[in-house]
Amino acid sequence: MTGRGKNILSAGGLRERLASIVFGRVLFDEPMSRHTSIGIGGKADAIIFPERKEELAGIVELLRDARIPFMPIGNGTNLLVRDGGYRGAVISLQAMSSVSTAERGAKYVVIHAGAGAPLAEIVKLSTAMSLTGMEFCAGIPGSVGGAVRMNAGAYGREIKDVAETVALMNESGEFIEAPKSGLKFTYRNLYIAEGTIIIGASFTLTKGIEDEIRARIDDIMDKRKDKHPLEYRNAGSIFKNPNGDGPAGKIIDELGMKGTRVGNAKISEKHGNFIVNLGNARASDVIALIEMIKTKVAEERGIRLQEEVKIIGEEG
Repeated sequence: MTGRGKNILSAGGLRERLASIVFGRVLFDEPMSRHTSIGIGGKADAIIFPERKEELAGIVELLRDARIPFMPIGNGTNLLVRDGGYRGAVISLQAMSSVSTAERGAKYVVIHAGAGAPLAEIVKLSTAMSLTGMEFCAGIPGSVGGAVRMNAGAYGREIKDVAETVALMNESGEFIEAPKSGLKFTYRNLYIAEGTIIIGASFTLTKGIEDEIRARIDDIMDKRKDKHPLEYRNAGSIFKNPNGDGPAGKIIDELGMKGTRVGNAKISEKHGNFIVNLGNARASDVIALIEMIKTKVAEERGIRLQEEVKIIGEEG
């Protein structure tokens, strides 16, 4: 691929050493377009799928000792990988997806979930158990780890409202169960120390009435279908909503930018805060649209939009 150097995992027997300690899959020179919701991305030197926390600790130790950059991801939503790919190892936590429940008195149930568990699975389980609290997550793509890291939210609720603890692995490879009271959640972010990886979370939900819970979820899903371009691959919301200035999508709409296209990437005509992949879009197309939006919003409204989508990797 243009602009891409030699795979940095090729030297020193690193491929063999990685393969020897990983129980799950390891893919080398793997296109990240196969692992992101928007379907875009150059090759990563490796993408690793650990299945348990001890395995993850061994992988991270090996990569750090070899000074190989690495990036943990969930299900690849809210992620854009540049066309030159990622030099280093992407660690996908998809396989760390166990889910269990525990009664908490007569009124509450705690759901424990691995970082790779899909949010949709948690919503489905809580509905089947007549537990209320997670309805706002209906239709939010991605995994528990990503949702916690970004403090995902919708319809006036956020992950911090239902999280009880967050399971972490720190830079030293130690496992920590951090209570919410000791964590700093802000709008679309959880502050964690550099090098710390979210490996799971627990959510405290209230026993409720199944029909009412299903009705709320159906209402939310109907609204999402009306507003969001679910017919195209996308990375979710591109920008955070600026404080006090209204939703980013509304601002982009008011500036007449819906439908603007670069290559095979387009600002959705349904929702201005979504950029969709019309088929064979490149990361450079999406980034060009992002820069066009930021420039126009800054010039015409004096607002500096901040990306919600995470952009990694090298230029193509």
